[in-house]
Parts: sequence; C-alpha cells; structure tokens
Amino acid sequence: MHRPVRPRFVVRPAPPSDRAVSQATLRAVPAPVEVLHYTDPACPWAYSAEPFFRALEWRYGDRLAWRHVMIGLTEDYRVYEQRGYTIASQMTGYANFRRRFGMAFGAPPRERLVSSGRACRAVVAARRQGTELADALLRAFRFGWFTSNRLMDTDEAIAEVAGTVDGLDAAAVVALLDDPDVEAAYQSDRAEARAALEPAILQGKTARTDGPERFTAPSLVFRQGDRVLVAGGWQPLEAYDVCVANLLGGVERRATPTPAELIAAYPRGLTTEEVARVCTDGNDDVDRAAAEEALLALCGRGLATRTPLGDDALWRPVA
Repeated sequence: MHRPVRPRFVVRPAPPSDRAVSQATLRAVPAPVEVLHYTDPACPWAYSAEPFFRALEWRYGDRLAWRHVMIGLTEDYRVYEQRGYTIASQMTGYANFRRRFGMAFGAPPRERLVSSGRACRAVVAARRQGTELADALLRAFRFGWFTSNRLMDTDEAIAEVAGTVDGLDAAAVVALLDDPDVEAAYQSDRAEARAALEPAILQGKTARTDGPERFTAPSLVFRQGDRVLVAGGWQPLEAYDVCVANLLGGVERRATPTPAELIAAYPRGLTTEEVARVCTDGNDDVDRAAAEEALLALCGRGLATRTPLGDDALWRPVA
C-alpha cells in the first residue's frame, strides 16, 4: 500500500497564525497512535475494508503509525476443499462482496483454490527492501487475488505480481521465500495474530482454525502508550474512526479532499470506491457515481489516468 503524503497536524489551542509554539502546546500534542493491522492478502473482508483505511490515512496522516501483521490463513489450498469451499462458491462470494462494498472484483474462475502462506512470506521478505514496498506488495497481492485468476500460491504468480510494484526487486523477494530468517519473521507474525485480545473475542471477531484463538482479517489494534483499543474483524469506518478520535483528542483532522487532491497523494493508484469513500464528508454515505464522474473529468483534462482493474479501474495522477 502506498503511503500518502503525510500531513502535519496542529493542536487546537495553537492559533494558525502563531509561528511560536510554546512548551505547553508541545506537551499537548498527542503521541502518534500505533495501528496494528492483522490481515491476509486472500481475505475478501480485508480487501473490502481498504477504502476505510485510505480514509484513516488521509484524515490522520503521520499521527497513525501502521504495522501490518500477516495472519497466514492457510498453507495448503486443500484445507479449503476440506472445509467445503469450491471455485463456484468462491466466485459467488466475491460477487456478493463487490455488491456490498464496492471494491474491484472480477476475473475468470481459477483452476483450483489458492492458499495464502506463500504470499504472506513474500510480504515479509519484501520488508527487507522497506516497509513501504512491502505494503505496496500486499496491496498488489490483493488485486491479484480478486481481479485475476492467477494461482497466487505459486512462485511464478508471486514473481509476476511483485514485478508490478515499482521500486521492488521481485527476484530478490522470490529468492527469499524459503530463507530461514524470513520464515522466522513470518512465524512471528502468525503467532502474534494467534494471540487475539479479549474485546475481539467478545464480539465474535476471532477464529480458531489452526490452533490458538486468532484475529480475523482485518483486525485493528490501536495503541498509544498504555492505552489500547481493539476493533476486531471487519468493522464499519465509524468504529475505526471513533477509536482514533478517543486517542487523538486535540488534533485537527485533515479536511475532506477533492478527487484531484486525493489521487495526487497516491501515485500507485486508487479504486473508485476508495476515492468515493475518502472524498465523502465524515462518515456519510458515499456517492460513488459522483466520484467516478469527477475522476473521468480529470482524465478528460489530462490530469489523471484510468487503468482497468477487474470490473472497476485504478485511477492515478499524470506524472
């Protein structure tokens, strides 16, 4: 996931025209909030929550410090077969997610089901080249999962998708998939994800599929010092937003952007639903049609590009 331009925030008591910041004002600035994001590239719930995360990134910028923890849902695709999943049921499920949440879906059916452990290891391996590149690879894997029929648990597909991430050495990522240190780091992620906290358990937002109680994707844990708020599993944007608001009182939230302002901060691209969500005031209902019209107008003026993505598109600023 490409990180947007990080806005700096002011504390409300400080007048905008006052360049001198007092020691009292400095002490009033809340510490950044660490956001632990428990996720998996194969989870359609996690994919469908991406517009919410773009909204949080835009609103709070560098006041949120994200860390993505790989759950590792499955190591062998045959586990899904044993649980009764089929290609047909998966395709039907994806169509339901598209209708409910608006992210890009759509591809011919795969020849078989796919496990996620190998791709999770690739994200961990990419961290050696920088967290931003690892985040971008995770996002590319999501698109590969839900808008293509690639077998995303094969090294060939991993290399192909990694090769679409500008700045990432895809060959180096694939070469490290069986590296002992990468394996240890991946198992550390899995263990952390399998230590679910009580609030998530209380809400029924955890699972016990392969050992200890684990977070389901996407789960967010917000930490600021000794204060911890848990939003287990998929939640509406309002739930995440109220967690941040409770921890970052006194910080000005960044104003709602125009589509042009938003995509300028995301040169790797955004889907229509992401633009619609972030460009909506507060947590009101989105107007996807209006967002798409605005994006098409930007393309017509030569200020944006549209790349087809499944049944939708990826919108980027013109370089």
